[in-house]
Amino acid sequence: MTDTAHRDAPGPRTGYAPVNGLRVYHEVHGPDPEPDASPVLLLHGAYMTTGDLAPLVSALAATRRVVVPDLQAHGRTADADRPITYEGLADDAAGLLAHLGIERADVMGFSMGGAAALQLAIRHPEVVRTLAVVSATHASAGIQPELLAMIPGITPEVFAGSPMEATYRAVAPDPGHFPVLVEKLKTLDETPFDWPAEDVARITAPTLVVAGDADAIRVEHVVELFRLLGGGAMGDLSGLPRARLAILPGTTHFMPPGSGVLDRLDWLVPMLLALFDAPQEGPEGVTPGPAG
Repeated sequence: MTDTAHRDAPGPRTGYAPVNGLRVYHEVHGPDPEPDASPVLLLHGAYMTTGDLAPLVSALAATRRVVVPDLQAHGRTADADRPITYEGLADDAAGLLAHLGIERADVMGFSMGGAAALQLAIRHPEVVRTLAVVSATHASAGIQPELLAMIPGITPEVFAGSPMEATYRAVAPDPGHFPVLVEKLKTLDETPFDWPAEDVARITAPTLVVAGDADAIRVEHVVELFRLLGGGAMGDLSGLPRARLAILPGTTHFMPPGSGVLDRLDWLVPMLLALFDAPQEGPEGVTPGPAG
């Protein structure tokens, strides 16, 4: 593979993009876009890879061009001599879009990728056309207390024999680097953060906030994020706000299999497409949504 996507290869086009000291592995799925269509950028969660988003990618790529990378130290993207931070992941995502010549994208992130998507909209608002934040929060206080209590006990041995460890060792450039990834993600999870409300409120991209009612993110914080993004007003009187909210019933973050947010594609995909395809307010009024 080269540092550009293979546009003439059958199936997904794959490549490595030189971004911020990384070689970011990425896949491009789906048809070439119509002139007015925006591609979709998907950002996965911690310990995940592009392959973990395959069912969602397949559903969206039926009509949309979908870009999905392996984030820093995940999957086929090697690590760099720097911590993993939401801000750094956001900058990497912006760099990947620039490398691919994509000026604006419809962005969806899950968990760690959802927080990175929020930072992408804060730090690089010009590249985010619409935003979907799934099972993520803008403050560490939004994480369920039982998860915060569990994080200090996470070690590489916890993952011994797990699918996450097996996938990493199968595809990573350095299969022995997994303990370093665990420590970096543990540091990320243990570092308190609380992004300024004014930074979140400045996000102008139409946004969908999604979480399960039994998620790793507290429902109260999901609603708080929704309100910071302009949601919660009485639309009958003031019109629909730019933010949308979906709390999925009987839905967890990830486990047990079949119960996580990303397992609810029958609910999630129509909501994503409704967001991505809705007409947008441009400088001269309403502009049509992408044709796909």
